Amino acid sequence: MIQFHGTGVALITPFKKDKNIDFEALESLVNFQIDNGIDYLVVLGTTGESATLSLNEKQSVIDTIVNTNQNRLPLVLGIGGNNTQLVIDEIQQTDLSAFDAILSVTPYYNKPTQEGVYQHFKAISEQSIKPIILYNVPSRTGVNMNPETVLRLASDCSNIIGIKEAAGCMDQAFRLIQNKPENFLVISGDDMMALPMSLTGGDGVISVIGQGIPKDFSKMIHLALKGKAKIASNLHFKLMNIIDYIFEEGNPAGIKSLLKKRGICEQYVRLPLVGASADLQEKIHDFIDNY
Repeated sequence: MIQFHGTGVALITPFKKDKNIDFEALESLVNFQIDNGIDYLVVLGTTGESATLSLNEKQSVIDTIVNTNQNRLPLVLGIGGNNTQLVIDEIQQTDLSAFDAILSVTPYYNKPTQEGVYQHFKAISEQSIKPIILYNVPSRTGVNMNPETVLRLASDCSNIIGIKEAAGCMDQAFRLIQNKPENFLVISGDDMMALPMSLTGGDGVISVIGQGIPKDFSKMIHLALKGKAKIASNLHFKLMNIIDYIFEEGNPAGIKSLLKKRGICEQYVRLPLVGASADLQEKIHDFIDNY
């Protein structure tokens, strides 16, 4: 799955002041990624505030991104949840013809056992016509998918092709990289951990900061995948503060503030999220001014 080796970005959903979707800004955002070295796009993930979008809005977002992309970059669609049958139903009822894979998050809130997590994804894999990338983000779901469970799924389910690993634990990431099947992707879901994971056998990142500073962030990942640690590290050190800033008050408030500074969209988010504070906006804007 070479198309997912490199830098993917988890796209935001831009809103206007009235909180309706800003489709013109969404088109600009997609083109900004394509023009600046991003390798693939992830649609309707957590960063896209998909939990606050109606079914009609989700379809409109999909249509806008697909029409703007025009097959220039591979596309991944977020379809996940904590009701296994509803996830399967959504996969089967969605037109996936424009997408190359599905990104599916570990079930949240229910707090299943590792066996429950395994059976959830096994059932989904048996019904999906598209490859599946697992998404492990215990800070949001309340459940960590252990490396043993991931590797079991990788072995047993041929269309589970990788994992977006965002547990924030280098030991866990290294164990996945060390023991994964040859063609199984281990993708960082944490911008700060993307460099060490890419240098040690990972397959890059699905990034948030990447959509705000795509050229340098994707360059860093491509250098790391080629083993050019020193040059990649220099870029990483330049970007460390802004990575901290964009997550300081939650995602995507921070990245939307950065994108507003870059003239791509407004910074509005939907409740229960709130926009970045004036202090954080100032830090983000100062960083961009001096970058």
